[in-house]
Amino acid sequence: MGENIYLFMIAALAILAVTDLVVGVSNDAVNFLNSAIGSKAVSFKTIMIVASVGIALGAISSSGMMDIAKTGIFNPNNFVFSEVMIIFMAVMITDILLLDFFNTLGMPTSTTVSIVFELLGAAVAISVIKIFALDDSLVNIGAYINTDKATEIIIGILLSVIIAFSVGAIVQFFSRLLITFKFEEKPKWVSSIFGGLAITGIIYFIIVKGLKSASILDGPISDFITNQTNLFIVLNIIFWTLISWILSVFFKTNIYKLIILLGTFALAMAFAGNDLVNFIGVPIAALQSYQDWSTSGVLAADYKMSGLTNAVQTPVYLLLVSGIIMILTIWFSTKAKNVVKTSVDLSRQDEGEERFEPNFLSRQIVRFSIKASESFSSLLPQVVHDRINTRFEKTAPPVLKVKEQDKPAFDLVRAAVNLMVASVLISLATSMKLPLSTTYVTFMVAMGSSLADKAWGAESAVYRVAGVLNVIGGWFFTAIIAFVASAFIAISIHYGGTLVMGAFLVLAFLMIFRNYFKQNKKAKEIKAEDSLRKSESSSIQGVIEESANNISSVVKRSNKIYTTAIDGLSRQDLDALKKNKKQVAKLTKEIDELRDNIFYFIKNLDESSLGASNFYISILGYLQDMAQSLEYINKVSHKHIHNNHKKLKYNQIKELKEIDEKLESVFNAMRKAFESRSFEQIGVILKNKHEAFDLVSLKIEKQVARTRTEESSPKNTTLYFSLLQETKDLLVATMNLLELYYNEHDSSVKPAKIDMSEK
Repeated sequence: MGENIYLFMIAALAILAVTDLVVGVSNDAVNFLNSAIGSKAVSFKTIMIVASVGIALGAISSSGMMDIAKTGIFNPNNFVFSEVMIIFMAVMITDILLLDFFNTLGMPTSTTVSIVFELLGAAVAISVIKIFALDDSLVNIGAYINTDKATEIIIGILLSVIIAFSVGAIVQFFSRLLITFKFEEKPKWVSSIFGGLAITGIIYFIIVKGLKSASILDGPISDFITNQTNLFIVLNIIFWTLISWILSVFFKTNIYKLIILLGTFALAMAFAGNDLVNFIGVPIAALQSYQDWSTSGVLAADYKMSGLTNAVQTPVYLLLVSGIIMILTIWFSTKAKNVVKTSVDLSRQDEGEERFEPNFLSRQIVRFSIKASESFSSLLPQVVHDRINTRFEKTAPPVLKVKEQDKPAFDLVRAAVNLMVASVLISLATSMKLPLSTTYVTFMVAMGSSLADKAWGAESAVYRVAGVLNVIGGWFFTAIIAFVASAFIAISIHYGGTLVMGAFLVLAFLMIFRNYFKQNKKAKEIKAEDSLRKSESSSIQGVIEESANNISSVVKRSNKIYTTAIDGLSRQDLDALKKNKKQVAKLTKEIDELRDNIFYFIKNLDESSLGASNFYISILGYLQDMAQSLEYINKVSHKHIHNNHKKLKYNQIKELKEIDEKLESVFNAMRKAFESRSFEQIGVILKNKHEAFDLVSLKIEKQVARTRTEESSPKNTTLYFSLLQETKDLLVATMNLLELYYNEHDSSVKPAKIDMSEK
């Protein structure tokens, strides 16, 4: 490779660094946003501003020590410049593809573990190539790779998962036992002591982890913290307990909200100050390597990289630019919101829609846990058992009066515990030089605290455990796939040269752009009216008003599904019918989710407006009937074509298209009525409903006549009668729905909605 190709590689690595920042922050935002967002402690905007300030200070206070080589993953002394550049390029390409893949799935993973195993994989691959070239033994790979460090990191992963979950559960259990769910009713000294302990933990975390390399702590302050750690902690506890008491008594400050904001700031700062190396460390190390080599006058294949053993000083302007990119990403990345949603969903207090399906292992774990809990409970005296249960009694549910999207996933106490425990564990691990992952610690603390808080009840435990197992499995999968993929890319670039490297770069950017546009499209679909909304009004007129968009959406999608099924059948288009099957499944799932919300909807009603529940349940019943008819129509059409049965006759297809056109006119009229809220127009549709029914009945009669005289295919006859009969059922459900709306709607009554100020 000539000198120009290395310039190209440096430029490519710079672009990859920016991309990796965006992709990496999308993943790691969960570390510092999940507790604050999940608890709804303060507004989303305030949370983002606090996190942004933390990131900015963290980026600057990192002082630029991009210490990639000194992680000890590989020994730079035994590698030449050309080999190191291949390792760095393979690492960055793999890192972007891997993190982007996990972000697209909405799964949190560790950027630290990713980068370490990618370095390990690429370095092992190049080392093996060197060993074979020298006719050496693989036993000597220890000269190139630090196997002790790799083992330490793997143990660190296991430790972080187990310790964080256990400590999170224990601290949350005793915190709840002391404070209970009625924490706002407790004396001020309770929250003051809790605040003193929590803020001390977070402050210590900021100093040990977030500002460990900042010049502000040099000298006497640093010496005092290092030599008198216990005294420093005790003084902090006393000081912050006193401050908490003064703030809560004289300034009416909510200490739990203060802890959450401070914890969010601390974790955001530590993330930017320490995890920045995961995103730009490799390109910075590559730039330093290039600068050392370009002034040496030695060939790239001969220049030893002993210079990498020195610390790499990053210019301040690069840190500032990196900080700005990170801040913009947490504000605008839909993927970041997706990853945060996974963590919040798995730890929320209430039941609801679950993101993960239960599996064999999750069922067995839950079953074993229930038996173990019952056995342990039987050992406790009944008095103690009853006392503990009363401490875990939840408050009455006025929170149900809040709109679904505005409900906190958990309360302020749990959010504060999450941030406090994560801060303390990470700072302890840092002081003990243990390689704990920030992602693993924050996620598993949140899972442990939700378990201790009895958030995983009989209704949700099997789903939540399955979710946690999926995420943990994803972490270990990250390590394995990072190692293998990075090794493969390094070997390919080594033997394939510039052409292969260019192909991998193009693939990486194509994948990112494809996922970006796919994610944006998905986000728009979620926001669009096509997605069904849960009704939250407390009167019939309110439900009519709120559910109008749902009906309009179902009608629009039903029209499209029916037309696609008939067209697919007439053209024998198996692919179209397959895609249609997915659309039907999506519609059915959304209607099922609305039905699952009935419990919360009825809980939301006042006694004076219970009629709204009957109305709402009837709506959902008719919507489900419509979906079932559409599902059956598409299923029998797909089965007929899939089994290569005889094509329907021209007259049959023509008649089905006539029915489709009639249904389309009915559906379009319905959609306009519901979109414009002109419910009086429904009367016109109902007045002419006999036309659609008569048309279907006429086609049934014609098919009976054909069957008696000319029809020769039993399969065709069965299919055609099935389609007509199911179309009739679809019409019945549609007209019943219209009649319900027409009879219940009263334009003189203003829809009654929940007063959001009543909480």
